[in-house]
Amino acid sequence: MVSVGTIVWLSSELMFFAALFAAYFTIRAVSPELWIQETEKLNVPFSAVNTTILVLSSVTCQLGVFAAERGQVGRSGSVLGVGGWGLREWFALTYLMGAIFVAGQALEYAELIAENLTIPSSPYGSVFYLTTGFHGIHVLGGLIAFLFVIGRTLVARKFTHEQAVSAIVVSYYWHFVDVVWIGLFFTIYVIQ
Repeated sequence: MVSVGTIVWLSSELMFFAALFAAYFTIRAVSPELWIQETEKLNVPFSAVNTTILVLSSVTCQLGVFAAERGQVGRSGSVLGVGGWGLREWFALTYLMGAIFVAGQALEYAELIAENLTIPSSPYGSVFYLTTGFHGIHVLGGLIAFLFVIGRTLVARKFTHEQAVSAIVVSYYWHFVDVVWIGLFFTIYVIQ
């Protein structure tokens, strides 16, 4: 039931991001010359690396889910023996990669602000920060969820089916956040 509820909620989130995409394309159609001028300020190679980190974090998240489905909450063996990692290790790595992504976004914002691309500077700035900012807030929400799942496994005496379901539901959310970012990346950085 929790999984179904999460999927329904993510569908509503999809509509929210669809509205942001619509706003982006509408403003772009109204001011095409602004797009040419403002997109030159974007650091596409940096954003591609940041995107790769986020997409790979989906892989590590799923590896954590596989460990949870096996009932392996913690690692067996050395911390360097990735093959023996459990849910906690994979989710901790996913958390780290997500945090690196958010830090990369913050760095990009600082660079763009230094180039006078801000929310009030132009319609492009407004829609750029709205779409990427709301996505960043969703990433932060996912990071909090990873801490919740990891903390819950540390406090519990026994790893239960409910905890595995929690890990799976968090992975649904994380994969959703990644797919939305892929759409944003191609829309904002590639198509320009």
